[in-house]
Amino acid sequence: MTITIKDVAREAKVSVASVSRALNGNGGVTAATEQRIREVASRLRYVPHGAARSLITRRTHTIGALLPDLHGEFFSELIRGIDLEARSHGLHLLVSSSHDGAEDAAAALRAMQGRVDGIVILSSPGVDADFLEANLPEGLPSVLLNSDVKSGAAAVLNIDNFAGTYAMVRHLVGLGHARIAFVSGPKDNYDARQREAGFRAAMAKLAPGEPLRIVSGNFSESSGYLAARELLAGKTRPQAVFAANDMMAVGCLQAFKEAGLAVPGDIALAGFDDIPIARYVTPPLSTVRVRIAELGKNAMDLLADLMDRPGSSAASVHTLGCDIVVRDSCGAHRGGAATTTTTTTTTKSRRSSSR
Repeated sequence: MTITIKDVAREAKVSVASVSRALNGNGGVTAATEQRIREVASRLRYVPHGAARSLITRRTHTIGALLPDLHGEFFSELIRGIDLEARSHGLHLLVSSSHDGAEDAAAALRAMQGRVDGIVILSSPGVDADFLEANLPEGLPSVLLNSDVKSGAAAVLNIDNFAGTYAMVRHLVGLGHARIAFVSGPKDNYDARQREAGFRAAMAKLAPGEPLRIVSGNFSESSGYLAARELLAGKTRPQAVFAANDMMAVGCLQAFKEAGLAVPGDIALAGFDDIPIARYVTPPLSTVRVRIAELGKNAMDLLADLMDRPGSSAASVHTLGCDIVVRDSCGAHRGGAATTTTTTTTTKSRRSSSR
């Protein structure tokens, strides 16, 4: 049988209003009465009705996160960062994914409507300004992650993919690697496009005359493995391979081992993201560090700020910097501790004034 607030009031011999005030911490009852009410509620295992409370407060105390996928270390770290910060604000997290693109994303947003006080949306195919206008509930506080969408309806938080990629190419060239191949990510992914643009710009500036070698991947280990095999089948073997994310770099590493190549002795390797597994593969992976959990935390902080300022304009763009993490796979040292080189730490923002 479901225990109601009336049951608690009857058992504690007080009014329903007194139970509500005591359990919500609103005062209006003596300390002794509040303690008695709480003891009765605990003994009866009374759970306040969240939907009823939401009707009164117009808040669900829940935020949503819409991601293109839930598989992999990047997504789990991102969710962890969002969730930890949400809990510090007294909020719960509702997570959904959009595996199949815009239709899935639209269905997820419909399912969350009325259930969340705000939402974090990680860039995915089809989630553009038109999509948001058609599917994002008006007035719902929203933060877009890793997106080129310019929308007054949502704040945007991006990683400085271009600068991070440029810095890694500069590092590899500084080690004497001129023939650098790049394993790109999905063409419809904002991060992937920015990383490829950074690679092209860096090679043009730092290794002029070297032909560009870019092989397509899709951010998965298997696509990195296939890309590495394609590169090895070419006439000239690269001196270094830079994968647009760590998962593809791990796939490359397996392909090189199967081909009998030593990393970094025969070929250097680098990735992007610094997911936890990057430091535990053999050799440990040099990479561009994105503080993934911190990215989630910052997104949640932005969202909480918007939720606390109802009616304010959301238009703002923030950019988080990246670091180069030097481990063994690039050939900078043998067996030494990881070193870190800061590439960019500035945060840019554009915020419209509140009305």
